[in-house]
Amino acid sequence: MPYKSEKICIAGTQFDRRIKLTPDQKEYIKWLREEEKISYSKLAKMFGVSKRLVQFICCPDKAQRAKEQLQQRKSEGRYKPTKSEWADTMKEHRRYKETLKKEGKI
Repeated sequence: MPYKSEKICIAGTQFDRRIKLTPDQKEYIKWLREEEKISYSKLAKMFGVSKRLVQFICCPDKAQRAKEQLQQRKSEGRYKPTKSEWADTMKEHRRYKETLKKEGKI
């Protein structure tokens, strides 16, 4: 029997914890970097994200290379959580979605 929280969709909303910046913010970061010559570190602090994410936004070739390296490492068996770690992650995510639903945010 599926969990009730499986039907709750938060993908693409402001509560989706996978998304750190909106497309408008990404364009603004690119503009600030190109026109205002602001450093990666200062941009990262301004938007509350990592310096690496800002670098990936400004240099898509670095992001592509990092994705390829990640895929290779995953194929070698790295980064695979144990069953209990994955189960804990899914439980926490279901609770998060249920909390958002109860609070009327989604």
